[in-house]
Amino acid sequence: MATKPQVENIISPVATPSNDVATAKPTALVFDSGVGGLSVYQEIRNLLPDLHYIYAFDNQGFPYGEKDEAFIIERVVKTVAEVQKRHPLSIVIIACNTASTITLPALRERFSFPIVGVVPAIKPAAKLTRNGVVGLLATKATVQRSYTHDLIARFATDCDIKMLGSSELVVLAEAKLHGEVIDHAVLKKILRPWLSMAEPPDTVVLGCTHFPLLREELAAVLPDGTRLVDSGAAIARRVAWLVANQENTLSTEDDVAYATKTNSDTEALLPVLHRMGFSELRELSI
Repeated sequence: MATKPQVENIISPVATPSNDVATAKPTALVFDSGVGGLSVYQEIRNLLPDLHYIYAFDNQGFPYGEKDEAFIIERVVKTVAEVQKRHPLSIVIIACNTASTITLPALRERFSFPIVGVVPAIKPAAKLTRNGVVGLLATKATVQRSYTHDLIARFATDCDIKMLGSSELVVLAEAKLHGEVIDHAVLKKILRPWLSMAEPPDTVVLGCTHFPLLREELAAVLPDGTRLVDSGAAIARRVAWLVANQENTLSTEDDVAYATKTNSDTEALLPVLHRMGFSELRELSI
């Protein structure tokens, strides 16, 4: 891995033991409108435990699924810019399917570091299905976007794709992280179009980064043996390759999280964020 230490972020080795300098790491920003991106963060951190991580979520603009494109682009670009003012970023992961489908061109035009987005794992799901019926579980916005239909046309023409858009699942995933128990009856109602099919999907794409947080609950409601597929592991491998093949600015800072608005709900997330390795939660005004 090529590296380029940033002097202002590394304590002088004259005053500090050399092992402190060795802890300097490239910084990865993981962004989402809510806490769903933590599922992607976990996959990346499992593969790359030695990176310095920033998690930023735009809870003030949450949820993105039913917002217009101009609003989302403005919020995402501003958030990344504000984090960049505070931290030397080496790579940014847009851990939100909705934001990824519309903000990547604007972000790549504005910033020089790599921007990695997430897309529904339709290609691997098409290879895994046994009965040829694949379910795409996503937000209504992702289900409707031409980008999603292009993925299906490219990689799943031999499959019967059953799409199901739900914003309610996003809210349920957020509630679970706040400690609430998810009612299986609510999930069954959301998934009724599939559960009532004579031959339901045997492979389901979790097309929103919030949905892996509900993996256990979804598995309990869907037919036995249903495979749940998401893109987290593939994103982690892409991040690993990019970081290893570029020159990185280093930092010795602690891992921290940012919310665009702090309130009682974000305070309730502190135990979860601490368990995931973030030392504190700060407000990021945009």
